[in-house]
Amino acid sequence: MTPENLKQLLEGVKNGNLTIDKALEELKHLPYRNLGFARIDNHRCIRTGIAEMIYCEGKSLEQIRGIATHLPENHKNILGTRAGQEAFDAIKEVLDDCIYHKEARMVVIRPEAVKQSGAVAVVCAGTSDIPVAEEAALTAEILGSRVERFYDVGVAGIHRLLDIHQQLQAARAIVAVAGMEGALASVVAGLVDCPVIGVPTSIGYGASFGGIAALLSMLNSCAPGVSVVNIDNGFGAGCQAHLINCQSQKNALRAD
Repeated sequence: MTPENLKQLLEGVKNGNLTIDKALEELKHLPYRNLGFARIDNHRCIRTGIAEMIYCEGKSLEQIRGIATHLPENHKNILGTRAGQEAFDAIKEVLDDCIYHKEARMVVIRPEAVKQSGAVAVVCAGTSDIPVAEEAALTAEILGSRVERFYDVGVAGIHRLLDIHQQLQAARAIVAVAGMEGALASVVAGLVDCPVIGVPTSIGYGASFGGIAALLSMLNSCAPGVSVVNIDNGFGAGCQAHLINCQSQKNALRAD
């Protein structure tokens, strides 16, 4: 349930359009719904502003279908992450109102246009990093942030990154996605005055150890203002960038 849903429920009782018993029935499943194999957190959006999503990898198709059937009861723009074609097909069987973003490996269930504001930039070092970058960008967009994408701007050709310096300076938060040695996050953080979220990817040759080299490089960044999420965690970075963007907007309103 979203804050808007709860507000409508309370207003319905206040205006006499909804009985107290009916409102209580609606609120029974507010904290969570127990499906046996999963407990859907219906309260998360009210607490954090970010609704529960479906992490599809590792779940059976039956479990994915079960969760997808009940989540839309209280939410829209539900994200199914790490979703292959089979997972999308399973969701489509029980809920036709969904869109598959193949490159980001994400399904958006009950897609609905959202007002986008602020400025989040997502940059990635190479073309091979785009799937993780798209996961971050799409997540932030669905949550309500305006996102600008700058792909294939790795430090091996640093002039490409310097060419977008002005656009990066306008961002309230930047997601820097890179594999190999993961130097992009440090370089970006040395050019801007906003938080930079490093996303190490598993892209690289043997000595990159599946992204561990990039992860350690970003954790050891000498540039201030760099935070780091786990390897290939575009979703987590997109959520963090959106929350930073929202906080920046709140601070701007308070200042006014």
